[in-house]
Amino acid sequence: VLQILDARIPLSSLNPEIERITAGKPHLYVLNKSDLADPEITRQWLAYFKSAGAGCIAMDSKQRGRATATKGLIEKELSALMERRRSRGMVGAAIRVMIVGIPNVGKSTFINSFAGTTRAKAANKPGVTRGKQWISVDSFDLMDMPGVLWPKFDDQSVGMNLAYTGAVKDDILDVETLGCHLMAYLGAHYPDALTAGYKLPQLPQREPEENDIAYGYRLLEAAGRKRGFLISGGEVDTERMAKILLDEFRSGKLGHFTLELPE
Repeated sequence: VLQILDARIPLSSLNPEIERITAGKPHLYVLNKSDLADPEITRQWLAYFKSAGAGCIAMDSKQRGRATATKGLIEKELSALMERRRSRGMVGAAIRVMIVGIPNVGKSTFINSFAGTTRAKAANKPGVTRGKQWISVDSFDLMDMPGVLWPKFDDQSVGMNLAYTGAVKDDILDVETLGCHLMAYLGAHYPDALTAGYKLPQLPQREPEENDIAYGYRLLEAAGRKRGFLISGGEVDTERMAKILLDEFRSGKLGHFTLELPE
């Protein structure tokens, strides 16, 4: 089982139902979109998976040829199985790998990079792969699975993280509320990126009793005013600013961010 995770939200993108259903199978985890994540925290996540005895690699699957590095890792992960096969004379039998992950995490892009050619339909939005399909690449049979989410999130922050990264469709969530929460997080953990990205002399100070929505809204206002997103009466179009924030976060234009730490 090769489970592709989003390097920006490794825990939130780890499907607990897939973990339960595939318990006992050899696993390999791919921290995809690592080019959009905080490189120092990605190193911490790799060390975390290694300490748990799990195979893990960080990569940007759009980088040509990078996915082929996983071929050796898969064979290493399955070394005991490969040896049993050889002892039974099963030389040359294809290795069957199920590619799983949440929507829009990059499964189809990974497969195309792995194969060195376009074999699976890919797009920067959730829900492109509709059904499972088998794809043969060298000594591997890959099962491309549709991106699936589990029925209920135990933690609200998981749903928020999935929304920030585009794993769920934007039209089912309030974009402005989402932008407030993301702004509040970035303001607390990556303030320099906000001041540089939105040309702010400094960020507004957070009040002691201020919650994420209130503080994030003031940050949206400050950034939107600097960008000139004004509507009648001189008010800031915070909804437009929230959409811009999400676009720039997802594309990496604003910086490299990770929203979860191993601890």
